[in-house]
Amino acid sequence: MAGSKHLRQKDLDKCVHCGLCLNACPTYRELGIEMDSPRGRVYQMAQVSAGERGMGESYLEHMGLCLACRGCETACPSGVQYGRLIEAARAEIQESVPKTATVRLLQWLVFRKLLPSRVLLRAMGAGLALYQKSGLQALVRGSGLLKAMGAMGRAEALAPEAETPTFFTSYGKVFPAAGERRYRVALLGGCMANVFFARLNEATVRVLQKNGCEVAVPDEQTCCGALHAHQGLKAEAQALARRNIDALVDGGYDAVLTNAAGCGSTLKEYHELLEGDPAYEEKARRFVGKMRDVTEFLASIGLVEGLRELPYRVTYQDSCHLAHGQRVRAQPRKLLRSIPGLKLVEMPASDVCCGSAGIYNVVQNEMSMRILETKMGNVNVVNPDVIATANPGCMIQLRAGAARHGKGQPVKHVVELLDEAYSS
Repeated sequence: MAGSKHLRQKDLDKCVHCGLCLNACPTYRELGIEMDSPRGRVYQMAQVSAGERGMGESYLEHMGLCLACRGCETACPSGVQYGRLIEAARAEIQESVPKTATVRLLQWLVFRKLLPSRVLLRAMGAGLALYQKSGLQALVRGSGLLKAMGAMGRAEALAPEAETPTFFTSYGKVFPAAGERRYRVALLGGCMANVFFARLNEATVRVLQKNGCEVAVPDEQTCCGALHAHQGLKAEAQALARRNIDALVDGGYDAVLTNAAGCGSTLKEYHELLEGDPAYEEKARRFVGKMRDVTEFLASIGLVEGLRELPYRVTYQDSCHLAHGQRVRAQPRKLLRSIPGLKLVEMPASDVCCGSAGIYNVVQNEMSMRILETKMGNVNVVNPDVIATANPGCMIQLRAGAARHGKGQPVKHVVELLDEAYSS
């Protein structure tokens, strides 16, 4: 493996093994095992890259247990780009380690077929809506069948309600600004979010309109490729990046927006994902220059007046890929504090991962639930009426946490609270 294709020596060499990352790592905090810390994982990557060890079961286990939350990047004084390293390590694993027929089939179905396909996502949404609303879901959950279904059962147990109509009905449309137009923006709907968070996407459009934005939802957009990149499926992530760049980079937008922090982190790194691509490297940099999280954008332009009072006690959970990947922390809090009557109370360790991490809460369910229980302990310290965050994946996880370990509090996106405050 010496001279590995994806792991770069200059990236590995940035780690000076100081250990300041350890307490920022959710798996190390839970397990106290060096090999399940960022420092330990970088050491293992370096050994594999140098050909000093193979990709045995131990290596696969430690790499798989990483949430890729990037909390270590915030803690690191040496500027180690750990997110790049873990994705490179997983790309090496994807290419080098044989997979079972079942795993190959699931990856083909989910990553190559479902996520990039509007037709299949809509069909999935319709099927899930029927399953959930017909009473069949309650029957299945009451039968105990989910426990025998492994990962599929865990995914079903965490699945939010499929929303109809999906947000795909808004693709290809342009929503005018309310009043004088201040900005012209494009909104990326995502993939699963169009099915499970259609109402959040609609709320995002309304808040942007209220703040003087003409909002385009380009029809040619597709999945951002974040889940593909996190799983080490680099070529598939690159193909999706090219499609989004072609759909958006020359649209004349003041900004390209997302309300999903996990997506935004990857979207803002398209220039790294497509580094060395002669046809797209420069276009990727222009795209990244326009890319903003919706909370980041709204905080920068200043909210218009008209927010009504919301008498809520709210705590905010930092999405990892917003706080650590994008360094956006103050802006969501600024927006929450702008709502009259809302009291923002800070939970301990608000920027430590909740355990969602893309599909981590399905494939590493036991560790994910341990991390979630710890997170909800911190939430319960401040006893909020509402838990706020800025990422759909975190919302799914925190809703499960509120039901299991909290008081059943509603979990809302920052934009949903703004939308509620703007409604009459």
